Amino acid sequence: MPEPVVALAGGGAIRPVWGNELGGLTFEIKSADRRRFVKWAPRDSGLDLAAEAVRLSWAAAFTRVPRLLDQGADRAGSWIVTSALPGEMAVTARWRAEPRTAVTAIGEGLRVMHEALPVSVCPFSWSIDQRLADARQRAGQGRLDPAHWHHQHQSLGVDAALELLSDAPPVDRLVVCHGDSCAPNILLTDDGRWSGHVDLGALGVADRWADLAVATWSTTWNYGPGWETPLLNAYGVAPDPDRTRYYRLLYDVGP
Repeated sequence: MPEPVVALAGGGAIRPVWGNELGGLTFEIKSADRRRFVKWAPRDSGLDLAAEAVRLSWAAAFTRVPRLLDQGADRAGSWIVTSALPGEMAVTARWRAEPRTAVTAIGEGLRVMHEALPVSVCPFSWSIDQRLADARQRAGQGRLDPAHWHHQHQSLGVDAALELLSDAPPVDRLVVCHGDSCAPNILLTDDGRWSGHVDLGALGVADRWADLAVATWSTTWNYGPGWETPLLNAYGVAPDPDRTRYYRLLYDVGP
C-alpha cells in the first residue's frame, strides 16, 4: 500500500479497485460522509498524473468526469485524488454478463462526450503527427517492442508498423477524444446507463475514430465477439474498417 494513500485515507477504509501493467494503482477511500478515489503511479512508470489532473480539471466543466480534489508527488511516485461518480466500471461481473446493456451505454456515453467537449477551445492534442513522432522516437531508442502489441500486429515488426502508420486516413470528424476509451474507463449506473468517464491522461483533439477503434476493440476483450457493431449503432455511426484498422495499430504502438 503506497504511504500517501494510507495518509490520505486518514483511517478510512481503503479498497484496491484497479491496477495497470505499468504499476499504476487506483484505490477507493471511504469515510463516514464521502467516497474518494486515489490514483497512484510509481515514479519511473511513465504515467503522467500531473497531465491527467490538468485534463480532468478542464473536461469537468463540460462533461461527466471525476472532480480533481488534490494531487501530489514524492520520491516514490505521484498521485491524484478525485471525487466519486455514480456507478461502477463497465467490466464488472454484472456487466460482462449483460454485454448488450454495457456496449450500448459505452457507445451512447462516448457520443455524449464527443459532442460536449469543445474542440475550438481544447488546449490538448492527441493528433496522429504527435503520436507518430513519439512512436518513432521510442523506436529509435529501442523502446518499441512488438512483443507487447496485440497478436494481430506482432508479426509486422517495428519498421513495417511505422511504415503503415505513415499513410494515415483522412480525418472523419475532429472531436476531443477520451484517449483510452476501453470499457474499464466507462462507468455505468445500476440501471445500465452511462454515468461518466475516468482515466483521461491522453485526452485531446483527434479524429473520433481514434476513440471508436479502441472502444470497439475493447468489446472483444471484455465481452467476446459480436459487440462492435452494437456499440457503433449506439454511438450512431456506420462501421469504418479502414480507420478502425489504422487507429488500432496506432494505439498499439503507443506508450
